[in-house]
Amino acid sequence: MFKNYITVAWRNLVKGSMHSAINILGLCLGMSVALLIGLWIHDELSFDKNFKHYDRIAQVIQNLTNNGETQTWWDVPYPLANELRTNYGSDFKHIVMATNVFEHLITVDDKKIKQRGGFFEKEMPELFSLKLLKGSRSALNDPLSVLISASAAKAFWGNEDPMNKIIKIDQKPVVKVAGVYEDFPQNSSFANLNFISSWDFYYNVNNKLSDMPDPWRPNFTTLYVQLNEQASIQAVSARIRDAKMKKINPQLQKKKPALFLMPMSKWHLYNEFKNGVNTGGAIQYVWMFGIIGIFVLLLACINFMNLSTAQSEKRAKEVGVRKTMGSPRKQLMFQFFCESLITVTIALLISLVIVWGALPFFNTITGKQIKVPWFNVYFVALCMVFLFITAVIAGSYPAFYLSSFKPVKVLKGTFKTGRFATIPRKVLVVVQFSISVSLIIGTIAVYKQIQFARNRPVGYTRANLINITTAGAGIHEHFNSIKEELLQTGVVASVAESESPTTAIFNSTSGFSWPGKDPNLSIDFGVIAASFEYGKTIGWKLKEGRGFSKEFLTDTSGVILNEAAIRFMDLKYPIGKKVTWWGQPLTVIGVVENMVTESPYNEVRPVIYPYLNYPGNINIVKLNPAVSAQDAIRRIEPLYKKYNPDQPFEYSFIDTDYDKKFNYEERIGKLAGIFAGLAILISCLGLFGLTSFVAEQRKKEVGVRKVLGASVFNLWNLLSKEFLVLVIISFLVSLPVSWYFTHNWLQNYSYRTTLSWWVFVAAGASALLITLVTVSFQTIKAAIANPVKSLRTE
Repeated sequence: MFKNYITVAWRNLVKGSMHSAINILGLCLGMSVALLIGLWIHDELSFDKNFKHYDRIAQVIQNLTNNGETQTWWDVPYPLANELRTNYGSDFKHIVMATNVFEHLITVDDKKIKQRGGFFEKEMPELFSLKLLKGSRSALNDPLSVLISASAAKAFWGNEDPMNKIIKIDQKPVVKVAGVYEDFPQNSSFANLNFISSWDFYYNVNNKLSDMPDPWRPNFTTLYVQLNEQASIQAVSARIRDAKMKKINPQLQKKKPALFLMPMSKWHLYNEFKNGVNTGGAIQYVWMFGIIGIFVLLLACINFMNLSTAQSEKRAKEVGVRKTMGSPRKQLMFQFFCESLITVTIALLISLVIVWGALPFFNTITGKQIKVPWFNVYFVALCMVFLFITAVIAGSYPAFYLSSFKPVKVLKGTFKTGRFATIPRKVLVVVQFSISVSLIIGTIAVYKQIQFARNRPVGYTRANLINITTAGAGIHEHFNSIKEELLQTGVVASVAESESPTTAIFNSTSGFSWPGKDPNLSIDFGVIAASFEYGKTIGWKLKEGRGFSKEFLTDTSGVILNEAAIRFMDLKYPIGKKVTWWGQPLTVIGVVENMVTESPYNEVRPVIYPYLNYPGNINIVKLNPAVSAQDAIRRIEPLYKKYNPDQPFEYSFIDTDYDKKFNYEERIGKLAGIFAGLAILISCLGLFGLTSFVAEQRKKEVGVRKVLGASVFNLWNLLSKEFLVLVIISFLVSLPVSWYFTHNWLQNYSYRTTLSWWVFVAAGASALLITLVTVSFQTIKAAIANPVKSLRTE
């Protein structure tokens, strides 16, 4: 019996080859999108799950009150680790303090390579269940030992044994390789962590830490913990809440720091906070693309439903004969489900090939390294479940509908589907295009937000500016000499020194005060200390006063404020005002326009620009616009190597660095655009099939009308009008839905665009235009056909 079902299903599939091809193409596109999104979602949801104690690991973070709002900081003071061990140790199995992970210069003999790494306390390998290929987890007990990743070992020594090799990290004393660990996976918070050095080593060689008068003041370390089995995240968070508050000075207590544990399960997808409350994060995109995947697959299933039910009159006699011969309705339904299953199976096999071929392109857009887990039992099982669910969704309505025909009416020839039979198909078409139009509107909104932020005035000139990293004090000590030599080359217009690039703020302060400041007010102002030439080099825009100048000897004790600082301080006439920075008296000499140095989607925070009298580690160079950038770099590099021979010459273009701030949103926009395009394509495939069926069904009517004098336009209007009306209804349905979701998404950004009317009109017009093209192909073909051929049987 089952073999007969398969045979009949295959014959019907081959017989209606065009509609079968449309069904299979639509389904394989929909299933490909669903599979790609499913693999991406799995990668996102499995982030950090490679760690053995994933459910017991957390990071200690804090809420503080600054500038009148609650902020969430992920860094803490380094003495906090010992405080937790001493007074709260019963709650923790491991406590590990670490520096943030950055790129460091690793020197091996004459080879120098930048590698990402950090300095961790000795329990790090146990806490994170480090998979060592060589050496032991106790290696960090020796401060002069270091662990390196397998990829780093390969980069430095090839196939040689790296054990006991000597390396140098930055300008610090040499250390010995005591172990090699397996690289962390890409969907891990420690991806590309290529070396793990000792915190004790870092502390011993860094005099700034040991000589720090108040080590509880700066927040620059991360603190990881593993809870004991009996401890809970909530209970421990409540116990350690005031651990920092009890240790800091009265001034810092104004910030009201409150510690809590952030479980590893939330590091990646739930890492955004607003006013101290977790508001989600990347999880919104997991939900968004999950819904898109379901909807795109649903569009393909709707195609199958519509095209199957549209051919009901052709299948009616078959149903009538089968019922007359005693076939129960259940058997007929199973027959139609078999047809659905075969179609979906073919589509799934094709879609797996499409996914395999599309993954390199998909990985490029998403920045991931996803692979199809062909031999994973769970993946195969999920594909089977996916196949069955899709077959049921696509085949359910046709099976119930087609099996319900009355055999008497069918065999007498009096069976007609009637005008009400098309209502479900029309509803499904409306659903299809409502989803498609909503996706188009969402995609336009994403790109509009990106362009709105990209075109935002940044307060300085990005063109021809480069950042040069200058680790160590050598460049600072010879800055004037370097500047003169650079200017003499003719390829440089100006040079400045700073402690931060123009696209970031590396330092902040709570020790800034001014006349009239509320003594109970806790602040956190950004700090960018800069040399005399800074303003001229970056082209900042002065609103009041002047910039730093060597002509005024007192400018070394001057400070420049941005507009956000002036507004927050409520200074009416700021120029000449006396302020203090950690007790040091300063004079306000200028006010500059707000500069976008951090996220272009957020409001600019208050920033102070004091004079730089210590090594800044950043040189900002304004290139001569008349000289090519390539030639300029070629002339600049030897000068920096001359004064800083131990460091590689590292530079970046500021406009490129600024563009990187849009990478994440641009990825989301590209993915949304691709999926919206595929949704429209799938909808149009279904529309194309329905149009061809309607044209075939009404060909005699078209022939009669043409003989009676109807023009091609009249016939086109007759056949197309119904579909165009459905698309217009779809547009009206999609308006409130798309506005609601895009409006809520935009609320995530402080600096955001508005949803202009043209966004909705453009989406509706594009959907209507695509529909016209799709429908017109078949309707015009039917309208220009020779009526003799369609009427010759009459």
